[in-house]
Amino acid sequence: MLALGGGVAAWAAFPGALRPDGLWWLAPVAVTLLALATAGVRARRGALSGLLFGWAFLVPHLAWSGTYVGFLPWFALATVCALFYAALGALLPRLQRARLRLGPLAVACGWVAVEAARARVPFEGFPWGRLAFSQADGPTAALAALGSTAAVTFAVALAGALLAGAVRALLRLPAPAGAARAVPRAVPAAAAALAAAAVLGAGALVPRPTAAEGGTLRVAAVQGNTPSAGLDFNAERRAVLDNHARATAALAQQVDDGLVPRPDVVLWPENSSDIDPYGNADAARVVEGAVDAVGAPVLVGAVLEGPGRYVSNTGLLATPADGLVGALQDPGRHYVKQRPAPFAEYMPHRAFFRRFSDKVDLVSRDFVHGDAVGLLRVPLADGGQARLGDVICFEVAFDDTVRESVRAGAQFLVVQTNNATFGYSDEAVQQLAMSRLRAVESGRAVVQISTVGVSALITPDGTAHEETSLFTTAVLQGDVALRSTQTLSTRLGQAPELALCAAGVLLLLTARRGPRRAGPARSRRRRRGGAGGPAGGGPGGGADRRDPASPVAL
Repeated sequence: MLALGGGVAAWAAFPGALRPDGLWWLAPVAVTLLALATAGVRARRGALSGLLFGWAFLVPHLAWSGTYVGFLPWFALATVCALFYAALGALLPRLQRARLRLGPLAVACGWVAVEAARARVPFEGFPWGRLAFSQADGPTAALAALGSTAAVTFAVALAGALLAGAVRALLRLPAPAGAARAVPRAVPAAAAALAAAAVLGAGALVPRPTAAEGGTLRVAAVQGNTPSAGLDFNAERRAVLDNHARATAALAQQVDDGLVPRPDVVLWPENSSDIDPYGNADAARVVEGAVDAVGAPVLVGAVLEGPGRYVSNTGLLATPADGLVGALQDPGRHYVKQRPAPFAEYMPHRAFFRRFSDKVDLVSRDFVHGDAVGLLRVPLADGGQARLGDVICFEVAFDDTVRESVRAGAQFLVVQTNNATFGYSDEAVQQLAMSRLRAVESGRAVVQISTVGVSALITPDGTAHEETSLFTTAVLQGDVALRSTQTLSTRLGQAPELALCAAGVLLLLTARRGPRRAGPARSRRRRRGGAGGPAGGGPGGGADRRDPASPVAL
């Protein structure tokens, strides 16, 4: 019950579960409950607790993945991810027995290590649901600027493990081997609770700079909407393209009428043109007509044919000067998604998985993996350039994809996404929380633009502005800060995560072993030695167990 309660608490911590912005403070409570469920138990029982925690957390958290494909793919994804928590549950009993009373530190490092593994395997990993992504509204979010998602998860898990220690001290639950039992229970409980509060509040001391070091850029993000929710938006791709072109033309009319200033760049979402404009002249005319009307570069999310049998999920920066032609010729004006989503944009082991569901054939052609960092150069009216970091959809969940674009020189970030395939689920607000954390982590303004919402302009401190509703047409306009200073997190890269994982392994290997259970033979000997009669210490003979010189005592 503790493990199940922990899983439910983890689910409720994220946006959309119980309230749109989530209940971030429930994330450390989730860690507390799983730590209590696994304290002093054997690895097998800990693994079962971890699996139950994972199911209770991820089945509802990932419900959006089955919106239009059914229960089986949804439950399969949740179960694969839950297995990582089963492994964590098996390790937690030993981690909590770390020497020098470092059990809470070991638990936090172990949690970071398991999340790091889930972000990498299988099939290139699936980081969705990291504890850090529940913290966009919590003080711990600021720690992302120091050590990315690993630092945030570490703080949340450390606070949860400290709270578990406080609960054990108060309720006199069985403590891990080696813990001090003579100290009055109220003293360690209070100390642990205060330490947990200090860890959670530490992020409030980390500054979140928002100054526009390179000036500001006027952006207009177009959420054109789709004719309907669901997988059929692919069959209505011309309507989707027309929707975005029409909304851009309306913006252009407002500019011409003097109602709004002309944007420096217009941003369209992923899949805004699922018709390849280089292979379809009509689609090219629609795109270039919108570019000419608004008189500014337009970032288009397009699906292109090739290379070979593949297709490419691409961001194209078309300009009034040379339209789409220059976007394909100039490496600084197009980006191919580096991390297409397995089972959504490419199908690994297609023949094998078809045995379980014919939904695999919804992915009729595999998307290619891009091999270049998402850095685009936006030409400005004054002859200068602004450097845009392009992140496409699920890539926002991966630390390195976002980090590399900032390292390459991105002054602000754009997350192009398409949420139409997930209906009115929580997927969109979960993704927005990730974009908000990336803003803090990188010290960059972020524009999340979706075909159907949720879209928003996010300042470098992680605050979302102009947030849109699902399945509406909207044009977001505002000035975004251009920044060049790299945060400590960007400079250190994955070093904090690797250091915490290494510390977890060291604490695991050096932890005290649990109490060994007596085997059958030993139990029989103890029973014989404690009874009266020839083998015992009674009047009938045998050694007295209280005699230090007796063989039984020795």
